[in-house]
Amino acid sequence: MRIGLDVMGGDHAPDVVIEGAVSSLSNLSEGDQLVLIGNKNIILEKLAQLSVEPSLFEIVNAQQVIEMGEHPAKAYSQKKNSSIAIGYGLLKSGLIDGFCSAGNTGAMLVGASYSVNVITGVLRPALITKAPSVTGRFSVLLDVGLNPDCKPEVLVQYGRLGSIYARYVLGVENPTVSLLNIGAEENKGTNAIKSAYELMKKDIHLNFRGNIEGNDLFHDKMTDVIVCDGFVGNVVLKEAEAFYKIYRLKNYQDPFFEHLNYENIGGTPVIGINANIIIGHGNSSNKAIKSMILQTKSVVEADLANRIKEEI
Repeated sequence: MRIGLDVMGGDHAPDVVIEGAVSSLSNLSEGDQLVLIGNKNIILEKLAQLSVEPSLFEIVNAQQVIEMGEHPAKAYSQKKNSSIAIGYGLLKSGLIDGFCSAGNTGAMLVGASYSVNVITGVLRPALITKAPSVTGRFSVLLDVGLNPDCKPEVLVQYGRLGSIYARYVLGVENPTVSLLNIGAEENKGTNAIKSAYELMKKDIHLNFRGNIEGNDLFHDKMTDVIVCDGFVGNVVLKEAEAFYKIYRLKNYQDPFFEHLNYENIGGTPVIGINANIIIGHGNSSNKAIKSMILQTKSVVEADLANRIKEEI
């Protein structure tokens, strides 16, 4: 397995990204190769500071950087030698099996559309994350930020995409699916949600269990897959991060809250495209970079993109 890492992406790149890459080595398997994409001189200098042998990695030189504040489409099209553009080139050519970056999120999404493309039959790709339960299991939540306004048929397909992820990444044989809504009743919610409910109820590919309310999140009442549009999902994701910050400020000690720490999650997979891509938090620490790399490894191992092609 070959995992590409954008060394130049993120608020604290490249130093923190390289430190995270070094930290991840002990968790990679014998046949795994980490490909560092970025300014080669900077990478070699940092590895020397860390007393790490460069031969432990493959280094691909990239002279340009897409900065966090740049316009995604414009920067991606103009900076052909950026670490993100070169990473996608390697991915499209099959020279790496997965690509991860904590850099410009918009540029990462533009790159996915321009290079590896959406899987045929997928209406809209989505950002997906795992939601922990106090009982110890995990559910899948999507979309968490890619499409803020979704048509009913897109929400239905999110149920299928989430089910595929739950089966092959989380190991759930027949995942249950629900819609995140303001009430459990069938007639609650926006027009799009109510229409999606009717469609999901009739979809033989879904183990649909109806609506789920926000106060059931992170409890044992959660279904295996929870569907929402990107607006609602992103609010939930950021609120979970806020709870973790409060937990740390109060000096509470409980392992459950560590599952809400973005550093342990690493990043969010883009699901529904022809490749394995993970987008990390722009403010990623070296611990978060390590988690992002390992999450990329798990998605590649699940062969998620090909599983979706087969089922969609």
